[in-house]
Amino acid sequence: MNILFTKQLDENEVSTILGTDFSIHFLEVIKVTLKKLAPFPLGRNSLIFTSVNGVEAFFQSGFKPHENFAERNYNRIYCVGKKTKACLRKHGFGVFKTKKNAKELSEFIIENCGKESFIHFCGNLALDILQKKLPLQNIGYRKIVIYDTDLIYPNLETKHDAIAFFSPSGVRSFVEKNPLEFKYIFSIGETTSTEISKHTTQTIFTGKDNDLAALLRLIKKEGKI
Repeated sequence: MNILFTKQLDENEVSTILGTDFSIHFLEVIKVTLKKLAPFPLGRNSLIFTSVNGVEAFFQSGFKPHENFAERNYNRIYCVGKKTKACLRKHGFGVFKTKKNAKELSEFIIENCGKESFIHFCGNLALDILQKKLPLQNIGYRKIVIYDTDLIYPNLETKHDAIAFFSPSGVRSFVEKNPLEFKYIFSIGETTSTEISKHTTQTIFTGKDNDLAALLRLIKKEGKI
């Protein structure tokens, strides 16, 4: 099977799971630019990260959470996705709660964390689920755009049996100039699948927990020749 990934990935990591039955290709559909903001006091706010890019830009800018819960200015950290959690741990910080998407995280916060105030470090095209839902429940919420995502709108000039998407913005960028004419369409998670479904009635194979390894296993299972 000839498959197109709409994001540059580690080819060895992909090949290790997919094996030799797949011809692997990559196409960048978005461009991410990390900002370097002047750090400001985080106070007692809890912090939300919904992507690896948000985490990297946060630390690149020189922010540092207060992890000692005995201190007055203690920052709980919430995030979306296993990779975001792993990135935070790489920088030496633990996570209080991880959910697979922003919808599930908003529901958890509303049900369990109503007395906290939150700062959300995210990109300019981040979904507005948290921004809409938390203030409606009188939960303090502040959005800080710490990286920019630009849509590239590429023209695809080659044919592929399958395609894999990794974000709603990546879907929007691709479909601007290309039809979704593939035997198989794969998605990293439910939020991305929701965006794909706006542009096709075809079956969408959706991975679990926004996890790359889970997506690759799904591709191998469903896309065997």
